[in-house]
Amino acid sequence: MLFARFQHGDRAAYGVLDGDVLRPIEGDLFGAHRVLDEQLRSADLRLLAPVIPRKILAAAVNYQSHVASGRSVLKGEEAPAVPQLFLKPSSSVIGPGDTIVLPEGARRVDAEGELVAVIGRDCRNVTAAEALDYVFGYTCGNDVSARHWQRDDIQWWRAKGSDTFAPIGPVIATGLDPADLKLRTRLNGDVRQSAGTSALIHSLAELISFASRVMTLEPGDLLFTGTPGETPTLAPGDVVEVEIEGIGVLRNPVSA
Repeated sequence: MLFARFQHGDRAAYGVLDGDVLRPIEGDLFGAHRVLDEQLRSADLRLLAPVIPRKILAAAVNYQSHVASGRSVLKGEEAPAVPQLFLKPSSSVIGPGDTIVLPEGARRVDAEGELVAVIGRDCRNVTAAEALDYVFGYTCGNDVSARHWQRDDIQWWRAKGSDTFAPIGPVIATGLDPADLKLRTRLNGDVRQSAGTSALIHSLAELISFASRVMTLEPGDLLFTGTPGETPTLAPGDVVEVEIEGIGVLRNPVSA
């Protein structure tokens, strides 16, 4: 199923998207809810960020093809022996169609297309074998990153956490196998990243298990799984798209 968070006039709610029709839901997306008989045309809606998380975890250097780009993070290692996770603030979240704003003084800012897991229930100290049972669904994400700030600052709070630096969407897809989904990132229509999630160094299940040993993951929390290859640099006027099979296309314009 494809769950969307939408704006229809003054109404903001969740619904189930089926082609050109959306049926609103009543209740808690992560708990008891029911799909209403009401039908809305998707052309009359604006899709919002599919969830506003309490916290966002993201994996650094989690594709072998990205190791060369992540030397400053790895400090000489060939690949991280354990997951390297960092936090992004919920204030950095934007939705499909929203504008990525390049902060003044940031210099080089890159897009990072990623598969993102949406946690569905409280998750604490789980094994990798259990971890995917705690996932509600999956969405596309863009871990926008200011490279000079990432390199020069002691912490990544602004390099990864500036406003608009966590586009997600367009929907949350359930029933997918995260072990082998095709991911593409396009910049102005040109494919700049292309990989399958089978190439993750640490699987999603391993990432969730690792994080849950020290931190309770809650319904709606997000886990970005890492980005492949070389990352495209953004400029005002660009349009960046992250496409993942079974989910759709997350499209965002870029401005100064």
